Amino acid sequence: MVADIVSPDSTLKEVDMIFRLTTKLAKKLHTALPKVLPADPNPFADWSAHLFTADRAQYILISNTASLYSMVMFGKGITDDCAFLDRATRNMGEVLREDGLTFFWEKFVSTGAARVSFSKAWSRSVTGSMNDLVFQAKFYLIERELSPFDVSFELNQTPMSYLNRAIPRDAFRNLFKMG
Repeated sequence: MVADIVSPDSTLKEVDMIFRLTTKLAKKLHTALPKVLPADPNPFADWSAHLFTADRAQYILISNTASLYSMVMFGKGITDDCAFLDRATRNMGEVLREDGLTFFWEKFVSTGAARVSFSKAWSRSVTGSMNDLVFQAKFYLIERELSPFDVSFELNQTPMSYLNRAIPRDAFRNLFKMG
């Protein structure tokens, strides 16, 4: 999949999907993050991503900014924004389809992946919740020796305080009811 990476000076009308990157991940991708974009009106098109290390291997956590629905993928071999977008969108599709959320992938997420803009993170609450998810992901990766794919499903069944103790999978599905 090849996506158009939209200029950071673009308006939300020109962008179909936002990836909010941590400073560490932006540095790995050699991507400048000049400003914070406001929340996308389509909550299925607003995602946050964080680079972390577990047992000397790099991983990337991708979370839907509104629901914290998350997936974990290997970070090795991802050296620029195009490689990130290619692997991230493939991983998102695989996890959503396997989790029985094919409708959401096909109708709301994959359609927005054609024109992407990168942004700085805009919510400390989301960043803090993602740090909690990283802590849990490390446990599943190291102690339970789960694959990143399997870790994704564990994380999406974890009650989160940011969601008033709801689980990310249910919160993601409920985004459809809100819209």
